[in-house]
Amino acid sequence: MAQSTVRIGIVGCGSVMRGPYTNQIKRMLAAGSAIEVTAASDVDPLRRSIAEERFGEILFSTNYREVVESPDVDLVLVLTSMQQHGEITRAALEAGKHVLVEKPMSTSLSEAAELVELSKRSKGLLVPAPHVVLSPTFQEMSRRIHRGEIGQVLQARAIYGWNGPSWGKWFYSPGGGSMFDLGVYNVTSLTALLGPAQRVTAMTGIARPERIVDGEPMQVKAEDTAHILIDFGRDVFAVVTTGFTMQRYRCPAIEIYGSEGTIQMLGDDWDPEGFELWRNDVGAWQLFDETRPDWPWTDGLRHMVECIQHGQRPIITPEHGYHVLEIMLKAGEAGRTGQALPIESRFTPPSFLAANERVAAHLIHDPDNQ
Repeated sequence: MAQSTVRIGIVGCGSVMRGPYTNQIKRMLAAGSAIEVTAASDVDPLRRSIAEERFGEILFSTNYREVVESPDVDLVLVLTSMQQHGEITRAALEAGKHVLVEKPMSTSLSEAAELVELSKRSKGLLVPAPHVVLSPTFQEMSRRIHRGEIGQVLQARAIYGWNGPSWGKWFYSPGGGSMFDLGVYNVTSLTALLGPAQRVTAMTGIARPERIVDGEPMQVKAEDTAHILIDFGRDVFAVVTTGFTMQRYRCPAIEIYGSEGTIQMLGDDWDPEGFELWRNDVGAWQLFDETRPDWPWTDGLRHMVECIQHGQRPIITPEHGYHVLEIMLKAGEAGRTGQALPIESRFTPPSFLAANERVAAHLIHDPDNQ
């Protein structure tokens, strides 16, 4: 059911709320979006002043249930540490709220499966981050791939990493790690472009076993480096390189290699800088500049609010989020055991072709029909 003003309750008032999502809310308000932040929660009571500084005198509690159960909240924005995402998302869905949860929606595959089923029964929508499929660059690349401009997809590669945060010990504790924090973007992008994966294997590890976090030394307990190999069926393979192990890099975020060309995203998939296209029939690289250099990775909030207000289904689905989580969790297991593990879940990838366009016939990929 469509509605007018969407009232937002925020759970987690740390750095992600203070900067990126506060800025996103300001952008939406400046553009005339009918939204209002009515409540916030954080385990640290001192963050009340941070929330009120940004959003005025609103309900604040150290108990997130007061936010998710508030009659003055329509949409719950879950911005806590990763380990709490699943529990809070479940409570919000059970309360009939719409939920946007930062990545991943859970660190447990069984819990994530329950969230997917719960989202089918709940009155609220569930949108799990990341929101990479909403960027204009991603969508244009998707259209060109599925029109057949690079021929049949044969291989792919993706990369995202950095030195790692010096705050938040939970990044390096069980349930954290670079795959959940960083690799999730690449896995989401590749599966959205190429469809459901069939198998995964990986090499993972802890490259830097000791770190200084929040000014104190700590032992790293979550994998901080990974090379993930994904099998999409029909001998189409992709590799994801990710980790809290990279000072800088200068290479495309996403590369898709086809039988007739190559397309590659410049910048990062959460912050694209346009794309390059090689076509054999052209015989030269073509550069396509970023059309929305100000596109924010928090754009899922705008998309979700518009879906709520117009009674539409979001492009980003819980099933896709679950599929990505299964790949990451099994990649971690594969890294520990040396096995290649099957991926059992399926989802329907988003399509950005016009209503009168169809996927090029030679690209139709039925991964269950090998």
